[in-house]
Amino acid sequence: MKKIFYAPLLLLGPLLYAESMSFQEEVRVITSKPEYRMVTSRVPYQECWDEQIETHYAPAPQSNDGSGVVGGVLGGVAGGVLGHQIGSGRGNTAATVGGAIVGTLVGKNLAEQNSYSPPPPPTYRTERRCTTRYEEKSAEKFMGYRNTATYKNQSIVKYSDQPLEFIHITVTVNY
Repeated sequence: MKKIFYAPLLLLGPLLYAESMSFQEEVRVITSKPEYRMVTSRVPYQECWDEQIETHYAPAPQSNDGSGVVGGVLGGVAGGVLGHQIGSGRGNTAATVGGAIVGTLVGKNLAEQNSYSPPPPPTYRTERRCTTRYEEKSAEKFMGYRNTATYKNQSIVKYSDQPLEFIHITVTVNY
């Protein structure tokens, strides 16, 4: 029974008293090489041009100078006279009235068409238009020095802004 009790103590006892020790060492650098990377940047620039824009102006409102009324009256009189000349007997009155109505409509339409003025021709104005475009530029950029050393058959790499002679490492030993 005592053997079963002492066996685990013998195995676990040293672990209860385990300690560690740390110290600094300098490892000589074998190689220091500058490293560059390709960096691409997008540079914005503005592209502008002049553009001709067509401008339309609304025509002046039609003035009511009475030419439609005058044309209607003259057309009605002419139509009535013409209808009276064509008609005879009881149809004379109907022909006169019909001629007056048709003459009034035709005279009014002709008078209004003659008073129509076409819209003015379009004019043009210059407007400045701009857009943003991007130009890609690539360049090699210095990233730093890759310093390589070997410690107990292990490769150690440290990057820096300048070449190093030594790399400082911390070694920890557990016992």
